[in-house]
Amino acid sequence: MTLRYLVLSGPNLHRLGRREPTIYGSQTLAEIHAMVAEFAASRGAIVDCRQSNHEGELVEWIGAAGDEGFLGVVLNPGAYTHTSYALYDAIRACDVPVVEVHLSNPDAREPFRRRSCVAPACVGRVAGFGAHSYRLGLEALLLARTP
Repeated sequence: MTLRYLVLSGPNLHRLGRREPTIYGSQTLAEIHAMVAEFAASRGAIVDCRQSNHEGELVEWIGAAGDEGFLGVVLNPGAYTHTSYALYDAIRACDVPVVEVHLSNPDAREPFRRRSCVAPACVGRVAGFGAHSYRLGLEALLLARTP
């Protein structure tokens, strides 16, 4: 059985590397995806990395994750973290675990960023470790499968 995981990134994350590098780092999303894919391969897993600026597309991908054979989702919802009950409902309705990840630490930033609409629906949250937050989120899903 192939261990397959979905890695999703929300709005504006396609601008990583150019967007506020003092907050989000200098790595591009493509570089982060490559790092996560390499880590996954070293653990006998594969990842499908996707990005969208559109909430509905993220909702559809999360909802179909189990049907498409994914064992879990690593999700960086970007700004939808603080506003999207649609993502919350999609996570609650999907049949695979979801880990919320963030490059920066939202709790150390502006007050509006300290509330996550999706966190209560996720199995866990990794934040503040830059690009490594994605890898750590995937590692948590892989460890959760180990008896």
